[in-house]
Amino acid sequence: MLKHFTLEYWKDGGWYVGRLREVPGVFSQGSTLEELEENIEDAYRLILEDGRESTGGVQTKQVGIEV
Repeated sequence: MLKHFTLEYWKDGGWYVGRLREVPGVFSQGSTLEELEENIEDAYRLILEDGRESTGGVQTKQVGIEV
């Protein structure tokens, strides 16, 4: 299944640095924009794998927050 995310990125020195806006904690970098895209995909996959491995006993619940 193909999911679409927003890659926010910027230049920092000689590096492209970026994050997935919709997935907190997924950051990466690359020497080119293409490398950043590859690295951000890897970072996303690692976050998914880590979440599957460490969810023992964790429960979720929907909550409403007034803003």
